[in-house]
Amino acid sequence: MESARVAPDSLQWASVTDVGKVRQGNEDFVGDPARLAPLVGSAARLEKRGALFAVADGMGGHARGEIASKLAIEVLYSTFYNAPGDPVEGFRKAILTANTAVRRAGVLARPETIGDGQGARTLPRMGTTLVAALVLGRWVLVGNIGDSRAYLMQDGRLEQVSRDHTYLAEEVRRGLVPPEAAEAAAFKHLITRSLGTRDAVDVDLFWRPWPPGATLLLASDGLHGVVEELEMETILASRAPDEAVAALVKAAHEAGAPDNVSVVVVRKAAARGKAERA
Repeated sequence: MESARVAPDSLQWASVTDVGKVRQGNEDFVGDPARLAPLVGSAARLEKRGALFAVADGMGGHARGEIASKLAIEVLYSTFYNAPGDPVEGFRKAILTANTAVRRAGVLARPETIGDGQGARTLPRMGTTLVAALVLGRWVLVGNIGDSRAYLMQDGRLEQVSRDHTYLAEEVRRGLVPPEAAEAAAFKHLITRSLGTRDAVDVDLFWRPWPPGATLLLASDGLHGVVEELEMETILASRAPDEAVAALVKAAHEAGAPDNVSVVVVRKAAARGKAERA
């Protein structure tokens, strides 16, 4: 777990990744400016280009999901913080570069199989979801591929910012599956878009205001797949980032934690006058 501050925006954050209660290994990976400080570089570079946060949930045979998620975030950070020019365009290009890196690694890796004889089958190439958020002054830019999510909390209300790239989410958006039936759907975790599975990938980008007191939550489906949004909202409203990430992982464990759980919480300090009146 890491937490830190970045001047001049007085950001506070914490991040954690947990294996859960069922899985044998952890295929998630998280990124924040403290964890990946060698890739971020100097404080001046961080302040100039903005604070980048990310969660990736890997997939593939054996340890390949773990490799894919780590590679995606490390390439994302090294590309973004070392690229010249506009940070906004650099953010998008860094995600696309991460896709290329994971794709290339998957193509070059020896195919893995499970089973013997006619029952043997080839495991899929490595891939990973990715949700990333770039804090730039009074705004935050979110990009996502897959079903790892970004939420923004303002004035006590939690809003999902990212868009799930799953077969079920697509069916709900088309009106073919009613939202109330989504939780019971057998195919709700079938991903339609991920890093590394195709040569080219579409990135959904979302701008949101980033006022004092706002809180950003990035999470893999190991959290949002088992913990209700109302409970996440309550935890975020009453705890500092380092306490919040611990409480969110605990809530996932209490719900069974069938998958790896990864969480990043970022908060912009409330305006001084507002804090004094509170």
